[in-house]
This record gives sequence, C-alpha cells and structure tokens, in this order.
Amino acid sequence: MKKVMLIFGTRPEAIKMCPLVHMLERHPAFETVVCVTGQHRQMLDQILNCFQVTPKYDLCIMQQKQTLFDVTVNILLRIREILEAEKPDVVLVHGDTSTAFVTSLACFYLQIPVGHVEAGLRTYNLHSPFPEEFNRQAVDLIAKFYFAPTEMSKQNLIREGKPECAVYVTGNTVIDALSTTVREDYSHPEIEWARGSRLLLLTAHRRENLGTPMKHMFTAIRRVVDETPDVKLIYPLHMNPKVRDMARRCFSDQERIHMIEPLDVLDFHNVMARAYLIMTDSGGIQEEAPSLGKPVLVMRDTTERPEGLQAGTLRLVGTGEQHIYEAVMALLQNPEKYHEMEHAQNPYGDGHASERIAEILAQHL
Repeated sequence: MKKVMLIFGTRPEAIKMCPLVHMLERHPAFETVVCVTGQHRQMLDQILNCFQVTPKYDLCIMQQKQTLFDVTVNILLRIREILEAEKPDVVLVHGDTSTAFVTSLACFYLQIPVGHVEAGLRTYNLHSPFPEEFNRQAVDLIAKFYFAPTEMSKQNLIREGKPECAVYVTGNTVIDALSTTVREDYSHPEIEWARGSRLLLLTAHRRENLGTPMKHMFTAIRRVVDETPDVKLIYPLHMNPKVRDMARRCFSDQERIHMIEPLDVLDFHNVMARAYLIMTDSGGIQEEAPSLGKPVLVMRDTTERPEGLQAGTLRLVGTGEQHIYEAVMALLQNPEKYHEMEHAQNPYGDGHASERIAEILAQHL
C-alpha cells in the first residue's frame, strides 16, 4: 500500500481537493494522509466541515495581517518534521497558492515526489495574477506527476519541456465537487430575498485588484444596480479588511445589494446555480459557473483559463469602470448575447477527475 499525502491550506484548494481525498480514501491501493496549513482559517474550516474531511495535521499558520513572507516561512518551518515523519510516497498539492509552492519546495529539499493537481495553467505574466502565476510555474518545475485539467494546460506543460509521459489530462476536480453540492431542493434566505429579480453574484478579492482597480470595479457594479430595478446583487465578502472597507464604502446604502459573510461551499454553489450572471476576479468560479450554464464576466486583464474564453462561457472585462459597466449592461439588456454565453459548452470536465487521478497514481507509484 502506497502512502499519498494531500497538503492544502485555502478555501479554493479545499473545494477541489476534498473530492480527491474521498476518492483516495476509498481506493484499496492507498493510505491517505491529509495535512492543512491553515493559510485561510475560517473559510478553510467551512469546506472541511462541509465535505467531512478531518486532517491528520493542521499547521495553523494563519495570523493577523499575514504577509507572503509570513506564510512562506511558517509553512516551510513546520512542514519539514511532518514530511520526515510520514515519509509519503507522493505529496499532492493543488493549483497556485503559497501553500502549494512552499510544500513543493519542502518536498524538493527532501526528495519526495510531488503530484500537481490543476497543473499547466498559465498567463505567462508573473505579476498577473500575483503571486499565483509564479507559484504554479514553480510547482511545475518540481512536480513528477502533472494532472492537467484540459488539453490546453497539457500543451503548455509540453511546450515548457515537461515529459509528455508525466502529463495527464484529467478534467478539473471542481466539477467533481459540484456533482455533490448542487441540489434541486435547496433553499437559502438570500435566494428568497432575491426571488422575482435577476440575481447577480459578485466575488472580488484578488491581491492585484486591491485599491483603485477594486474601486473602479465596485463603482461600475453600483451603477448597474442603481440603473436596473429588476436586479439584486449578493456579495459574499472576502475576509481581507481592505476588500471589506472598499465594499462598504461603495455598496452600503443600496438596499438591492446584500453584502454577506462568506458562504460555505454548499451554499455558494447553490447560490451560483440560481444566479443570472456572475462577476468575479476569482479563478475557480471561471470553471464552476460554466458547468452550471452561468455567464461569467472576469474582472481581470488576464486569465489562466483561456478555454472558457474560447468556449464563450467567460468574457474578460478588465478593471476599468466603464468597460465593466458596459459589459454587464449588454448581458442584461441583450437576450441574444446572454443566451450565447449561457449555452456555451463547459470545457472543464465530466466530474470524474478524482477517479482518473487515483487510477494514474495506482498505476505509476
């Protein structure tokens, strides 16, 4: 029996790794060990509780006003003794977080093989998104197994010189998660509040958008709500105090905007499934929403998920106020444009990514 260790630390990672945890735990070939860093705390715990995943190790690194220096140093110092004690046959990390990068670095120092779930996403601009683009490229320098969500991600890796025999197109594990969380009989007070209106869903938190870009984003969205009486907007606030302060300054006196605390994954996925339109600077939502038939306007200048752009499920709208305003209003006012995005094909998989990853590891470890 081979020992597989999964290490993650943020809410987005947990959503995408918990289905894989369950798949590996059921597989007879593996002993499965889960370690979380606690890079996010409250938001991470919500996901663990929802998926009923209990880590064997919790590094509890989160601290007030933590910087990238704090996260990096604290993980690196605390992960070593766990890796040395467990001696895993492979460590699985996810995506582009500091947890993924630092864990991979520690494994490199200890010569432990790394499997990168969601490998090969690229913007090729190290400053957008920051620091995520650096993190995922660095992990892919170290990894032994590359679990690419799409053929495009696979081709990125091959062009960079990664061995083709080590790159596997699996689909994205977030689609696996959606198959267990979205429910027909779901209800929530915020959905009841929005009943009879077109529901807009907003998420915004990205580090490079803090400050002036975020003010422009929020100002555009406020204009849309002010001018469109049949829409209501839900914004689950990120925990970052800078994000919260800006949101309250821009939105607090508009009764058709509800700023709420972060939703657990079950609630968020079901709110997303009932939204008319989603505006985000997030990465994962660009994969989740298309599988639910929801148009997504991405408030960034670049995306590492161009498959969604090609399929027509996503549209890059940048962070300029007027551009965002016009893009949202176009979808609200033009049914043909809306339906083109609504019915575009989801390029991110069929809900069996975790199963494929488990079988690949069983064959090759």
